[in-house]
Amino acid sequence: MNQNNLDTIIGFLNEIGIEVKQTKLSKETFLPGLSLLGNRVLVDHDLLKFPGDLLHEAGHIAVTQESERSLIGSENMNEEWPTDADEITAICWSYAACKHLNLDLKVVFHPNGYKKQSQWLIDQFENKNYLGLPMLEWMSMTTTAQFPKMTKWLR
Repeated sequence: MNQNNLDTIIGFLNEIGIEVKQTKLSKETFLPGLSLLGNRVLVDHDLLKFPGDLLHEAGHIAVTQESERSLIGSENMNEEWPTDADEITAICWSYAACKHLNLDLKVVFHPNGYKKQSQWLIDQFENKNYLGLPMLEWMSMTTTAQFPKMTKWLR
């Protein structure tokens, strides 16, 4: 794991208002070493395999309505969260964050993620086929003309 990438990502998330809390995670999680709870990402450095997963998971927090963020990870959150639309929007947000941080796209879109479709996603973004951009626009987080620059990082 690249510590510089991890430090860059954590610094960025703290700067935009998404808390990153280092902790020991005892339960099995969807992505190794990561769990979401409210407006924070819980990280177990001993279990985390890919720093870019932290950025993508934070994307889920970022694109969730402010009024619902505190419910993330609780029984009160809609059981359908995140929806497919939320997922593709978080992917697009992650791409914008990668570009903003000058990270190699493979930091987030690593070969072990995205159901083995990471390279396909990279190809789409590099060819300016910005999957999820209409949702980011609808959320007033960016515009087509300025993307991947964001107007705001949190919905």
